[in-house]
Amino acid sequence: MSELLLLIIYCALLGSGVGFLAGLLGIGGGLIIVPVLSSILLHFEVLPSEQVVVAAIATSLASILFTSTSSAIAHHKNGNVPWELAPWIMMGVAIGALISGFMAALLPEKVVRIVFAVSVVLIAIKMFLSSKNDSPKERQLPNKGLLTVLTTITGGLSAMIGIGGGALLVPLLTFFSVDMKKAIGCASACGIVIALFGSVGYISSGSSHFSVADGFAGFVYLPALLGIVCTSWFTAPLGAKATHYLPVPTIKKIFAALLLVIAANMTMS
Repeated sequence: MSELLLLIIYCALLGSGVGFLAGLLGIGGGLIIVPVLSSILLHFEVLPSEQVVVAAIATSLASILFTSTSSAIAHHKNGNVPWELAPWIMMGVAIGALISGFMAALLPEKVVRIVFAVSVVLIAIKMFLSSKNDSPKERQLPNKGLLTVLTTITGGLSAMIGIGGGALLVPLLTFFSVDMKKAIGCASACGIVIALFGSVGYISSGSSHFSVADGFAGFVYLPALLGIVCTSWFTAPLGAKATHYLPVPTIKKIFAALLLVIAANMTMS
């Protein structure tokens, strides 16, 4: 078996797990894909260590474009995408993704990672506690203008650190008493926007460094992308279907546990 085929198989296994989580929790999976894919690329000596992370992030964002699309379609079929809110939220996420480069220039990356990790831990604790509360306090959604501002911040921070957005968007929406399943469906749709803008940037900026003949589209490594997408496209709807049947408190606990893993990964990287 050739090393390239083995690499694709490894990425397919990675994609199967990430796709299911994307459908179940509305996450893009970037914080899972990036460290694992970095290890795979290093193992197969695709790139030197100083270039592997940027390629992993770029490939992750490109895969999220497909995974989030598959997940969003499944959530739409289950009636879990609140289209009366989604356009405003997606507009905010798009604006945030566009200006995320400017935001990254204002703060050192380590500061952003620490602030994000602390915020995620607090969100996880709040979500875990709320999963035990049968009668949570009802909070009204802010007007659509303020909602767009809040999601602009969410989208900017998510794009800056290379994630699909669900880790921040789902807790934000559930804080304002949006049904957990609808918040996950909305996050899946918004993940498409973040991944699209992020992928375009990485492909255009990396076009002068790598060529298609080497297996790259900009910084995106195409064999790895193929491996991830060929399984995640099919497992994302399975995760979305599980969301339809699992009790909301169970989903909240799973989401809170994943947030703690994400926070740990952010602080150690």
